[in-house]
Amino acid sequence: METTQNRTLKGGEFLIKETQAADIFTPEDFNEEQKMMAETTHQFVDSEVTPVLDRLDNHEEGLMESLMKKAGELGLFGISIPEEYGGFDKDFNTSLLVTEAAGGGHSFPVAFAAHTGIGTLPILYFGTKEQKQKYLPKLASGEWMASYCLTEPGSGSDALAAKTKAVLEGDHYVLNGQKMWITNAGFADVFIVFAQVDGDKFTGFIVEKGTEGLSLGPEEHKMGIKGSSTRQVFLTDCKVPKENVLGEIGKGHLIAFNILNLGRIKLAAATLGAAKKVANLSVQYANERIQFKIPISKFGAIRHKLAEQAIKIYALESALYRCGNDIYLKEEELKAAGQGYNEALLGAAKEFAVEAAILKVEGSEVLDYVVDEGVQIYGGYGFSADYPMDRAYRDSRINRIFEGTNEINRMLTVDMLLKRAMKGELDLMSPAKAVQDELMSIPDFGDEEETLFSQEKKVIRNLKKAILMTAGTAVQKFMMSLAKEQEVLMNIADMAIKTYVAESLLLRVEKIVQSQGEEAAALQIDMLRVYLEEAINTTYLAGKEAIGAMAEGDEQKMLFIGLKRFTKTSELFNAKEARRRVAAKLIAENRYAF
Repeated sequence: METTQNRTLKGGEFLIKETQAADIFTPEDFNEEQKMMAETTHQFVDSEVTPVLDRLDNHEEGLMESLMKKAGELGLFGISIPEEYGGFDKDFNTSLLVTEAAGGGHSFPVAFAAHTGIGTLPILYFGTKEQKQKYLPKLASGEWMASYCLTEPGSGSDALAAKTKAVLEGDHYVLNGQKMWITNAGFADVFIVFAQVDGDKFTGFIVEKGTEGLSLGPEEHKMGIKGSSTRQVFLTDCKVPKENVLGEIGKGHLIAFNILNLGRIKLAAATLGAAKKVANLSVQYANERIQFKIPISKFGAIRHKLAEQAIKIYALESALYRCGNDIYLKEEELKAAGQGYNEALLGAAKEFAVEAAILKVEGSEVLDYVVDEGVQIYGGYGFSADYPMDRAYRDSRINRIFEGTNEINRMLTVDMLLKRAMKGELDLMSPAKAVQDELMSIPDFGDEEETLFSQEKKVIRNLKKAILMTAGTAVQKFMMSLAKEQEVLMNIADMAIKTYVAESLLLRVEKIVQSQGEEAAALQIDMLRVYLEEAINTTYLAGKEAIGAMAEGDEQKMLFIGLKRFTKTSELFNAKEARRRVAAKLIAENRYAF
């Protein structure tokens, strides 16, 4: 496979090119200013949000709104906003880091992300100069709050099937329709609303609070994130000035889908922050809880859970900030090529939409794993509403539905890769053909120079070959009907997700070794090797299922032999002892320590 520098990597090219460790961004690269911003956010959540979680869940009138205004006054809403509109104009990874820091606040980061992300960014990236000047300073300061109105009772994942109508009457559009599951609706001053102009031109509008014909349903009763305001929004002959059209008539899908690319990776950042908080609580409880006269953290089964929590979190974090920096570098490249601020970041986010979808799935499922094991570590107390795992478990579940369900994001991952290949933007065909040729040849048992990570790099290369083999077969077999083979698409996506995250983790650990030495990175190497085993097993099982679904006879046998070749490891690895070493570090420091 071709080796490339991250500065020239395209979205999706991780599948066919190797990246050098020195060329990626890792959390160890954050500077003091960025760390200070994150610490300010952590302190805000700890001092202002955590003490009032029960009151938030009971929807105490005005409480979430007051917390949001305090966050705005601290400057937490202006991280990504240009200075001319009252913001700090920080790079994309800084905004991810702040979102992560807010992530442990249960319902608060839902309101926070809805305001700073899908509520504010449509105006920043698609608004006119006048719209930006009017709205962005107030949204950046927290004087005004924003919400995003896309989903309707009959259109969830199929967002473009919205029934809300907009009819031009004089110098106003008259909107009629119903939106549901609208976060921040109860206290929003600005609503980003999508409607069909002339019945078929999907278009965005900025609707202000107090507009005649705009009304709200009662607060929804939800399984989790109870403290966030979630209401239906009704538009009844709602008159919106023509100058409040957002973007172009009929181009609302560009707003919706581009903003979702950013929303997906930011959701991954929030889930990372929540997972770290739960991991902290899990370690602390395991050290405190005495059974059979010793802390339960002494037991191997508990150490396994603590270590697995940490390994999955560390791997997710590695992939998140790798992708965040890729987006930033692409943004800078587009700016240098003459694109404006808005077009550059949107173009960069679109370029890495595949990775954003991967991170959305991985982040939400890592958090679900971590909170589920957190409940188990707490035992009976984990099931009690008087202990923190109850809220964490319920609040986690929505993340697999937010920003496009995980099933949609899995299928999007493969769909976007294949569409880019068909457009000639991504050369998947040549590497896929090379893999087919390799399957027909005698395996190469040549002596490869052994370096510290040579075996791990070989594993990643082989996992990519397994994906190319499986995806290539799927394209040949199903051709234009591939979109209907959702199970196979999700199998391939699972292979791609684990491989991208595993490679990101490998690059991070290699970079740490390069700067600090192998001894200093011993536990990170343990985590890498445990995670690689998971990636191998996931790829094998998903590939086996996909091959069984689309091939028969000799072809099936050949593909299965190839899969086994590409998921074979040269030697057994003692994952138990590696996890124990990782767990010992957590237990000694009484927290998530990586």
